[in-house]
Amino acid sequence: MSGSGGSVTGVLICCVLALMSSTAGGLIVNLTVLESATASGAVCLDGSPPAYHFAPGWGPGKNSWLVHMEGGGWCHSVENCLFRKRGKLGSSKAMGSIAFTGILNDHKRFNPGFYNWNKVKVRYCDGSSFTGDVESVDPVTDLHFRGARIFEAVTKHLLARGMKRAKNVLLSGCSAGGLTAILHCDRFRSLLPSRARVKCLSDGGFFINANDVTGAQHIGSYFDSITKTHGSLGALPTACTSKRRSRMCFFPQYVAQGINTPLFILNAAYDSWQIRNVMVPPGADPAGAWRQCRADISQCTPGQIQAMQGFRVQFLRALGRLGRNPSRGLLVNSCFAHCQSELTATWQFPGSPTMGNRTIAEGVSIWFYDRSSVERIDGPYPRDASCHNNIYIPSESLEEVAL
Repeated sequence: MSGSGGSVTGVLICCVLALMSSTAGGLIVNLTVLESATASGAVCLDGSPPAYHFAPGWGPGKNSWLVHMEGGGWCHSVENCLFRKRGKLGSSKAMGSIAFTGILNDHKRFNPGFYNWNKVKVRYCDGSSFTGDVESVDPVTDLHFRGARIFEAVTKHLLARGMKRAKNVLLSGCSAGGLTAILHCDRFRSLLPSRARVKCLSDGGFFINANDVTGAQHIGSYFDSITKTHGSLGALPTACTSKRRSRMCFFPQYVAQGINTPLFILNAAYDSWQIRNVMVPPGADPAGAWRQCRADISQCTPGQIQAMQGFRVQFLRALGRLGRNPSRGLLVNSCFAHCQSELTATWQFPGSPTMGNRTIAEGVSIWFYDRSSVERIDGPYPRDASCHNNIYIPSESLEEVAL
């Protein structure tokens, strides 16, 4: 009897694990390497072909497409890009299969608006939010700065694969991929059929031009280095570059106001990446006074919380520069988080973050299908008890990727 009971228990555990893997855990999707893109010079930092993951749509979603841009910081110098090109953020040779979760999940319960769409995750291997375009290649470093060409090549390939017949298309992205969705939004729209409903979603990609706690313009100088290293000027929206320096046009607060395609901005007012890298970058805290606070907002002192409230005010003012636009969607919560669309736990799941009794997934879906306007800004921390405030464990390699 005990052997039989153990067998049944084992079967039940296997079934539960299988259910988690295929639902909330995400469908495992193989890598597609776009070898043909190399003919146009569209290659990763190391010269390898770009790549993406594709899961076909079905039923009512077979003519709808979700194209999600992977994030992962940037590389701002030759030395930094050389480090980056050895891994999956610089070479398709290091990539493999991944799970489709959150906004890419294939179950209606966890992704009500997009579960049965054609879903694509474009891998990030250029380090410039897909803006780089430098023709020459230094034979010593063998670095290729071709992110803009990757974006163009992958989009055209997807059009040929069936996206040209799409009725609904959403370009989305997280972090550096969320910035990609903003910078390339109108360009992406111009490549699609005029009859299609096309919109863009930036998750955790609204990086603001703010001084750090020492008063230094750390992020501004960093973005300046990115655009110069990658030759980004030609890929940035001309509505911005015709008026401002290219480094400024890497900031959504100066770019998004000129975007004509409907855009949804999903962000935490206390964006944990920006707190750690814009407000208090490692170099601005040599004594480590912010170490615990940077890792966990619940460990911040009253003075540090006050400083973070000041960052929230700057963030909201930057958003305010965009003005009112009836086609724009907006969800800004008071979580200490970065990117909330890629994980099922924060996108739509029992206990996931909510605003106005809606999950993030429900808010984005309502906006995309034009069922109602969605524009909500949460109150200051710690008002929202539904937040999943992430805990950060510093690591040398992660700091290299982030900065």
